[in-house]
Amino acid sequence: MEDLVNQAFWRARPVLITGATGLLGSSVVRLLHEARADVVCLVRDWVPQSELVRGGLLERVRVVRGDVIDQALLERVMGEYEVDTVLHLAAQTIVSIANRNPVATLEANVRGTWCVLEAARRSPTVKQIVIASSDKAYGAQPTLPYTEAAPLEGRHPYDVSKSCADLIAQMYARSFGLPVCITRCGNFYGPGDLNWNRIVPGTFRSAVLGERPVIRSDGKFVRDYIFVDDGASAYLRTAEVLAERRELAGEAFNFSNEEPLTVLELAGRILRVAGRTDLEPVVRNEASNEIREQFLDSKKARQQLGWRPRFNLDEGLAQTHKWYRALLEGTT
Repeated sequence: MEDLVNQAFWRARPVLITGATGLLGSSVVRLLHEARADVVCLVRDWVPQSELVRGGLLERVRVVRGDVIDQALLERVMGEYEVDTVLHLAAQTIVSIANRNPVATLEANVRGTWCVLEAARRSPTVKQIVIASSDKAYGAQPTLPYTEAAPLEGRHPYDVSKSCADLIAQMYARSFGLPVCITRCGNFYGPGDLNWNRIVPGTFRSAVLGERPVIRSDGKFVRDYIFVDDGASAYLRTAEVLAERRELAGEAFNFSNEEPLTVLELAGRILRVAGRTDLEPVVRNEASNEIREQFLDSKKARQQLGWRPRFNLDEGLAQTHKWYRALLEGTT
């Protein structure tokens, strides 16, 4: 399989990553470290179970402790480390938490975005910024799959936070000429995800422990899912192309494996990969403030960025199952 990143582009390049200890951030840091980039990670909370910590990678990159809403800190870091590329991944990503605590989600996702962008605007060395939006920024749309031409119409707390962050990034590109692109991805899954209320981690944990998996919704919600390494390569590829094509500033790109399926279908695939088809899911039908059907068209990313996923769903689930078994059973 060809490299997920352009090794020559990233070698010795100073890169600031927010949200480095998250699922996506850990994968991005690993790929950049392998490419010998000069990686600087902004870390708010110490997460011992994070792949960055468990694999010892956090000890081999530069680490700054702090919060993404601290604009002065961000300016200092970008200046002192002469940051060339900013990958803004930090966010509160759990829909149920956003519903319970919308203010904290808006602080992290909206204020955090403008703090990063304003700090980058004030930092003369920054040449590319990639901002993590989400497919949820579109809200519920009548036409599927969603293209980048669809309006941003989030209505619930998490969705609105992403719509706002997305529009703020576009504003900085259009009004201030900031070299920023926006990514809108499907649902990430893969090794390192410890948010057990998500369908993939929760179902794998149940399978490993021999318990019936719990589905919060009615199981008929439709999404597309993207393996975390494919998501990481999407962010890095966006930055690589933006460096060559400054006119892409302000553009947004969808990233997806373009294989939508229901939550129940996904749970069935997970149980099959785990060899536990005897475990029937418990369907609670308790989900609220979530979009019924949502999946993406990635044609623009294929055509303009040359990006495409390298892992199909079963390949990604197989790698993910191996990781959860090692974590939960103590195997290697």
